[in-house]
Amino acid sequence: MGCAASNSADSKADRLSRWQATGIVGLRDAKLKVMKSFPDEVIELDRSVRMLDLTNNKIADIPEEISKLTNMQSLILAGNLIEHLPTNTGKLQSLKLINLDQNRVSILPDELEQLVRLERLSISGNRLTTLPETIGSLRNLFLLNGSKNQLKYLPESIGSCYSLEELQADENSIEEIPSSVCNLIHLKSLCLDHNKVKQIPPSLLKACKTLHNISLHNNPISMDQFQSMEGFEEFEARRKKKFDKQINSNVMNGSKGLDEGVG
Repeated sequence: MGCAASNSADSKADRLSRWQATGIVGLRDAKLKVMKSFPDEVIELDRSVRMLDLTNNKIADIPEEISKLTNMQSLILAGNLIEHLPTNTGKLQSLKLINLDQNRVSILPDELEQLVRLERLSISGNRLTTLPETIGSLRNLFLLNGSKNQLKYLPESIGSCYSLEELQADENSIEEIPSSVCNLIHLKSLCLDHNKVKQIPPSLLKACKTLHNISLHNNPISMDQFQSMEGFEEFEARRKKKFDKQINSNVMNGSKGLDEGVG
């Protein structure tokens, strides 16, 4: 019995030592239960943690003490039972990545605006009906994935996310795209399959000169509407150039399958 206890202690000590040395706390598929099982030793590492991966557990809540991990850059919580983020998540101002895919989140805190270094926010497969207006403060965000939620619209402030390159909002109930999207001059890809979009801002194709992919399958908007938009020919030239490059790459790598467009 004594040996078993000693081995367990050594194992825990080794794990803590490894986490502290690397800054990477990996507990993917660790069968953690609701919050009591959120490891206290993770919080105790505080400023040592750079990445926390708790994918595919059964965590329902995030402790307020997570705000102590002030040097954390990646927070990966996909595949859990989380319903909300604590408001003091805004104190994690080193964060560059948040992944909350496949949880039960119905609202994001306004304090999200404090995460000014955030570059990637993935919240696919939750229960969101809106995104906070404060999301416009995320000026370094280049990827936003809000697919498979219950969104009815995108906030007007989305146009202030000036670094945004990829916006994914497939499988929602979005009817209209705000005109502010035309401010996203770095936008390359806009994915809105399986929504209720009837039209997109008329100057979108002309204003967003790096846009080369728009996916609007299974929306009320027609191909004729899309093709009659100002800037369509320039968009089509960009799309074709990217498409040809992907085809050449796929041929070289033996891959197959490309699908872009409206339908």
